[in-house]
Amino acid sequence: MYLIMIIALGVLAIADLVVGVSNDAVNFLNSAIGSKAVSFKIIMIVASVGIFFGAVSSSGMMEIARSGIFVPSAFYFNEIMIICMSVMIADILLLDFFNSLGLPTSTTVSIVFELLGAAVCMALLKIYHSEDTFSNLGNYINSEKALEIIFGILLSVVIAFTVGAIVQFITRYLVSFHFEKKPSYVPAIFGGIGITAIFYFIIIKGLKGTTILPEQLTTWANSNLLQFLFYNFLIWGFLSFILKKLFQFNVYKLIIVLGTFALAMAFAGNDLVNFIGVPIAAYQGYEAWAASGIAANEFNMAMLANKVGTPIYLLLLAGLVMVLTLWFSEKAQRVVKTSVDLSRQTEGKERFHSNILSQQLVRFFILANQGLIYILPSKVNESFEKRFMKPKALALDKKIDAPAFDMIRAAVNLMIASLLISFATSLKLPLSTTYVTFMVAMGTSLADRAWGSDSAVYRVAGVLNVIGGWFMTAIIAFITAAVLAFIIFIFGEISLIFLFTIAVFLIFRTYLRSKKAASELKEDELFKKAGSTSIKGVIEESSANVSTIMKRASKAYAATIEGLAKQDVKKLKNAKKYTAKLDSEVEDLKDHIFYYIKNIEGPDVGASRFYLLVQDNLQDIAQSLELITKASLKHVKNNHKGLKFNQIKDLKEIENKLFDLFQKTRQEFDKKSLQNIGPILDEKQELFDYVSIQIEKQIERTKDPDSSSKNSALYFTLLLETKDLIASTLEMLELYYTEHQKAKIHNEL
Repeated sequence: MYLIMIIALGVLAIADLVVGVSNDAVNFLNSAIGSKAVSFKIIMIVASVGIFFGAVSSSGMMEIARSGIFVPSAFYFNEIMIICMSVMIADILLLDFFNSLGLPTSTTVSIVFELLGAAVCMALLKIYHSEDTFSNLGNYINSEKALEIIFGILLSVVIAFTVGAIVQFITRYLVSFHFEKKPSYVPAIFGGIGITAIFYFIIIKGLKGTTILPEQLTTWANSNLLQFLFYNFLIWGFLSFILKKLFQFNVYKLIIVLGTFALAMAFAGNDLVNFIGVPIAAYQGYEAWAASGIAANEFNMAMLANKVGTPIYLLLLAGLVMVLTLWFSEKAQRVVKTSVDLSRQTEGKERFHSNILSQQLVRFFILANQGLIYILPSKVNESFEKRFMKPKALALDKKIDAPAFDMIRAAVNLMIASLLISFATSLKLPLSTTYVTFMVAMGTSLADRAWGSDSAVYRVAGVLNVIGGWFMTAIIAFITAAVLAFIIFIFGEISLIFLFTIAVFLIFRTYLRSKKAASELKEDELFKKAGSTSIKGVIEESSANVSTIMKRASKAYAATIEGLAKQDVKKLKNAKKYTAKLDSEVEDLKDHIFYYIKNIEGPDVGASRFYLLVQDNLQDIAQSLELITKASLKHVKNNHKGLKFNQIKDLKEIENKLFDLFQKTRQEFDKKSLQNIGPILDEKQELFDYVSIQIEKQIERTKDPDSSSKNSALYFTLLLETKDLIASTLEMLELYYTEHQKAKIHNEL
């Protein structure tokens, strides 16, 4: 059974590597991807090399999993195996849950508190079944380490945010948003400081304890820190000056590439224990027990307190799995997107909703800022405004591929994260790389005035959600691992098989769901944002949007009617999610109008007015569909009387007529000819009359003594919203037809 458990732990280790990298990718990809300093492919290659190099050059010391949290000599082999199994199952489920939400969390905190929870549970069970007392729990648990971790969490969140904000404010004031126009000595100084910080990080954090660098160099660097930093600043500053002056090379790109490599290498070299430390500890314990010939419940695990290196082939395998995950994990990209969206320089669609706390915090800081402006001299305020004035192109740039922030902020992110992690490592403080990198990014975005009045409450709410998730990680990890350890201890082998199966099933189900969501996203055509300054150009560019909404409206309406006919809650839930997503996308499209109008030069407002009216009609269509699905789902969920056969029959007839309207419209807009819109509009009265007849029918049905008020209310809602849906569609067609006819007459003249 223990051999089977070791094999299971091996499988869980690979799975944990996959979900762990998906979560921690944000640590080293955020700045490079957000600034688009280099191509995505180069970023991934640099990060992959850093990960593989860090994994292979890792010291392989897994103390945190072997003896950092619990006292090995206080447990027997069978108890250690229960701890290891419960920790790995809990870790995979927890990280997979956060990845699915697209939220970054700390793998260090999760593994530490899972070990703590499982070990405390086993210690309490041992005490309960022995003559020992609960007051001696400290003999089993390394409580000092756990307190250090908690202290590290609080410290990293506050310090990283504060230092990031202060350094970014000073940097931006000195170099402004027009950093590319500065003299060569500016990037030379910046390069000297930035590369020195990252290089120190590589030595102190990334390559600490490895055989690649001579031990004397690391020792000397720690003992003569100021000299080490000064010499590095001179070397890298001079090199940066030469690169800028002679070759016009962008030094900021070099800082970002080196920083990405350094953080990726440190992540692999130091956080590898979070993913494979527990299985390796179990495997090495299994080898020692198997060779001893002693019963599992009598073999003391004091040997785990000894330092034993990890076999190189395991490090190679782990590095390979991490690199492959980085390239192919959609969840990793989702977690990175959360961090980039919260720190982007421009406004746009916000992922998080505001809450009371974020509203009050923003209000407090607005008042504090107003007070500060009042106190400071006017010349100082004018100086700040001038230095923080964004270029027009940056303020209005809404291109799909535009950077979320500039290279100055990306370089500061990497530099400060490197320095803070290095400093914490030198003081032997257990600082989470996830917490540091995320909070530095949030601090720099605040200092850069990326959180404007139109976005601050949403960004703050997002940060609060992420931080809340971090602290919940510790609590959930502790409880989950403790409960799993208790179940395994009580029910033995059967519970192990059951829990392992559940873990594999949940991961597989999550994978299938994410694949399905990705395929549905690809299947649905996305809306395109117009950029033309003429009505003719807007007509051509927006035709695809009309075709897209006709296709998706047909799909949503048909799914709703089918769900109502079958009283299928699941189908109606999916339809509601689909229409909510559609409405959100159309809302995002409408938000683009502001930037579209701003970017149009000259007094001509014809194209702007036309584009605005088209988006308004698209939004009306989306909102009508959402109201139809929402009302239908509510009706069926509340178990009200279903629609009668005649009602379903009439709705199906309306659906067929709608489908015919949408199909004809799609064909016209796909061809971009718009020649046959006139005949479609000629049929509009017939459509309205048909729906009006159905409304009259329902009025007669309502007078029936057996009629249901909920049934009638739903049916009237469906008919009235369908009428609005038809009206919005035909109004949009009339808009296109009118402009098309004007253009035709103009061409003839």
